[in-house]
Amino acid sequence: VQLQASGGGLVQPGGSLRLSCAASGFALDDYGIGWFRQVPGKEREGVSYINISRKFYAVSVKDRFTISRDNAKNTVYLQMNSLKPEDTAVYYCARAASHLIFSEWWTPSNYHYWGQGTLVTVSS
Repeated sequence: VQLQASGGGLVQPGGSLRLSCAASGFALDDYGIGWFRQVPGKEREGVSYINISRKFYAVSVKDRFTISRDNAKNTVYLQMNSLKPEDTAVYYCARAASHLIFSEWWTPSNYHYWGQGTLVTVSS
């Protein structure tokens, strides 16, 4: 099982980025994928989650971020619009241990495989 996150970079406030999480060694239909972010000194925070039938978002990103997946490419995307300086963080994608429900998706311990992270910096 491998997860490769990419697409981070420097963007001005109000700008957009699309993160990609390329998965290998399993099929996206069989597991949920979450996006998390972390800044130094803070706990890892759940951003969004997708599985075969559900999409969840943190309140702080709802209506600005959109999660999607392409089964043919075995890749999950996180489209981030209207970015704010407080969105600055290292973003990680992770594979859940199983399909998660709403009360479970934001807990990092429910994920068994993690990508290496991609840095998003929102600054003018």
